[in-house]
Amino acid sequence: MALQLLVTDRNLNVVGDPLDGWTRLSCDLNFNRPASGQVTLPARPEVMELLQPGHRLVVVRDQAVWCAGPMEEPQDYAWDLETNSGGTVTVRWSDDLARVAGYVTYPEPTKAFAAQDTVTDRMRTFTSVNAETIIRQLVNENCGPAALPARRIERLVLDPVAGVGSTRSLSTRFDPLLDSCREVAAGDGLGFRTRQVGTEIRFGVYAPRDLTKTARFSTGLGNLRKIGFTLGAPTATSELVQGGGDPDDAATPPNVRVYVEVVSGHAADWYRVEKLVDKTGIESDVGGELTQAGTLALGDDNPQASLATVTVDTEDLKAGRDYHLGDRVTVALPTGLEIADIVQTIRLEDTPDEGELVTSVIGNSDKTTTTATVRAVRDLGRRLGRLEVR
Repeated sequence: MALQLLVTDRNLNVVGDPLDGWTRLSCDLNFNRPASGQVTLPARPEVMELLQPGHRLVVVRDQAVWCAGPMEEPQDYAWDLETNSGGTVTVRWSDDLARVAGYVTYPEPTKAFAAQDTVTDRMRTFTSVNAETIIRQLVNENCGPAALPARRIERLVLDPVAGVGSTRSLSTRFDPLLDSCREVAAGDGLGFRTRQVGTEIRFGVYAPRDLTKTARFSTGLGNLRKIGFTLGAPTATSELVQGGGDPDDAATPPNVRVYVEVVSGHAADWYRVEKLVDKTGIESDVGGELTQAGTLALGDDNPQASLATVTVDTEDLKAGRDYHLGDRVTVALPTGLEIADIVQTIRLEDTPDEGELVTSVIGNSDKTTTTATVRAVRDLGRRLGRLEVR
């Protein structure tokens, strides 16, 4: 399948001619995280003129947009005497979800940052609301059509409602926007994404499918290239969730602490391990927010079969046709054990000499995401937690 590379401005207007002469391209589409792509090109003047800050790269595969989004590093130039040429330039880009990842959740999204409440730690709170609705509203009011004009992402609109997800609750205050979206999505295993459709960037929520019976990978089927499997002890079996106000903050009395413990069933098999989850600012568990926070924490801390698998397309089973990001599939290990896990990454690689190769990563994809945006989003979400502003 032939690839076409287009450069657009931030309003999706194509600028210049399609990029040609590239020698190597790779592009990772990631589940609920920004994409990661790079391409190496001859550094001709007409090419360099297109690789400018604010421009986007659009990869068209089989006449459909495969990945489209901002250039993170428009120009990584290299030249040496031996090649006796004009040098090469490597472009690194992401998809438009990276733009969404650049925002935080305003407690009062209709007000500018300088006009936010200066007296109390006001939270943006959703209580017993459909998960898809929460995610769509968070994006809409922080960087979508309903956001303040200065915060709107050009050409970003909302996809039609998919009608997925169950009732959830969320309180957020200046948290990374994608972290809050992932927190809500995790309870139902929902996915969210951006897509370029015509002259629009569409943000939508969807429900991945359970394909464990039909999408199978094994050495016998010839669609399994690499496997890594680890079984480890839980990092926590009791999530001790601490909510309520801050007792040290005399400005907003009374400041009563609320405590909720969420326990997994793995303590009997392993041992008790306690972990404190700080949710200061969530005043009660009436809407189940503290319990939900503990349940989500257990999802990260429970003993899990950590599976890192690389698959390859075959005529019988192809990424993008038979399964997509977030879908749950089955991997049969050579040991006889079968593991069901989700598709975390779909990678496209292409060179003029070797042709096109599509592979997928099932399970833990921490080692496969390398762009600046993806690293920042992942690491900040893990290390910072809730940003408390007093």
